[in-house]
Amino acid sequence: MFIQPVPEHEAPPAVADMYSADRAAMGFLPGYTQVFSHHPDAYGAWRQLISSIRGQMDARRCELVTLAAARALRSSYCSTAHGKILAERWYDPDTVRQLVVDHSAAGLEHTDVVLMDFATKVATDPTAVTADDVDRLRQLGLSERDILDVVLAVAARCFFATVVEALYAGPDRPLIEAVPEGLREVLLVGRSPA
Repeated sequence: MFIQPVPEHEAPPAVADMYSADRAAMGFLPGYTQVFSHHPDAYGAWRQLISSIRGQMDARRCELVTLAAARALRSSYCSTAHGKILAERWYDPDTVRQLVVDHSAAGLEHTDVVLMDFATKVATDPTAVTADDVDRLRQLGLSERDILDVVLAVAARCFFATVVEALYAGPDRPLIEAVPEGLREVLLVGRSPA
């Protein structure tokens, strides 16, 4: 980590609460939580934003577009975390591996492939998105809200990935160790763990 986090024994109440909540949820104190220890209001705002976006989306779809964005952004932390979720809830580790290597060859439904393509484009170069890209999503049955939610999920991931990768906050060893061995290496799409 490139910045020193607020030490737990010196944490003011807002930071202590943040540390305690994330330690309880994750079983360890994540590096990203420690980075945000210098600005707990920003962390709280991000948590509220991502919660409101996720609350409106199909959970599997949200994880697929998040993984696509994380991969495009070369965020090892985000790829590892969301690859792990996909492998635990919806796909076997070999399929998740293929999602990272080449999602179009992972056996997904056509709509999911198009969504991951779209998410990659939004994360890589949002100015390259065209009306045809959005029309294609409509033709696949996505509503205006669905399309906005995909863009919001990718944009939120861009914020978070930028913070954790720019300040080299992870992925944490316990997170990596929770991922099946054959999947770990491929999820490290950017910096290696510290």
